[in-house]
Amino acid sequence: MSATMRAVVVDHAGGPEVLRVRHVPVPLPAPGWVRIRVAAFGLNRSELHFRQGLAYSGSFPRVPGIEAVGVVDQDPSGRLAAGTQVATMMGGMGREFDGGYAELVTVPAAQVIPFRSDLPWEVLGAVPEMLQTAAGSLRVGLEARDGQTLLIRGGTSSVGLALAVLGRARGMTVISTTRSESGRALLLAGGADQVVIDDGDIAPVVRNLVPGGVDGAVELVGTNVLRDTLRAVRPGGVVCFTGMLSDQWTVPEFYPMDWLPNGVRLTAYSGESTDLAPATLQGFLDDVAAGRAAVPVGRVYRLDDIVQAHRDMEAGTIGGKGVVLT
Repeated sequence: MSATMRAVVVDHAGGPEVLRVRHVPVPLPAPGWVRIRVAAFGLNRSELHFRQGLAYSGSFPRVPGIEAVGVVDQDPSGRLAAGTQVATMMGGMGREFDGGYAELVTVPAAQVIPFRSDLPWEVLGAVPEMLQTAAGSLRVGLEARDGQTLLIRGGTSSVGLALAVLGRARGMTVISTTRSESGRALLLAGGADQVVIDDGDIAPVVRNLVPGGVDGAVELVGTNVLRDTLRAVRPGGVVCFTGMLSDQWTVPEFYPMDWLPNGVRLTAYSGESTDLAPATLQGFLDDVAAGRAAVPVGRVYRLDDIVQAHRDMEAGTIGGKGVVLT
């Protein structure tokens, strides 16, 4: 009789109720793969899109989840000892093969990132994809330099909050946006120097704060506000398109001469596990442990709460990164 584990399974696209906790066979690691005993996993909007049937890739039935943290359960290569703390993300997790919404997950060895930390699992579970996306947006998308001015459009999202932490650590002047006055305190506590209430037309407000425009902006809201974000940036500055909180992904009737102000550059960022260096992850976790950085954990759930967790994510009421403990 084969061993089983608990996992969240989605048989077909639909609302949060299609997420079912079941007993399924324990996966066996193929050569070149590693089995991880999952302690926690973060919640991501791409998992919401997959569950809704809106993702560009993936198949059903599937255990979703694009990231996880835990300990090595089995590494056939012998490279990683059992019990080693590790993080993993992306690479087809939760779409092409079963992902992190489970007690055990098998992933390619190349996307396993070891670390050492005494931080609680609910904190560690929030970090991998959030840190990878925020750090990559700064490093690759903006090619940001210390001390620059940074606009974060969609500041109360988990990536937006992480960007503020990273930007502040680099001596950047951080301007974060929120649609509601109720988000102001969260952003200021998270490291923002200025908060702008987003009514869809923030470029004049930003330029009033930073005459001439900011050096860089990370767009986390979507294409519906991208044209306005571009107008908040100085000539020679950069806008990095990273997120789509509004679920608006494409630009109809894109006319570059009208959309792009003179000299403003538009880039994009979406990274993989290989874009998060072990030293970057370890350094960030060490900074958190020492009180030099903070992890914006919004709410913590159990595996049996997964339907409610997705409802909260869909409603935008988590207030930071949602984390599920297994």
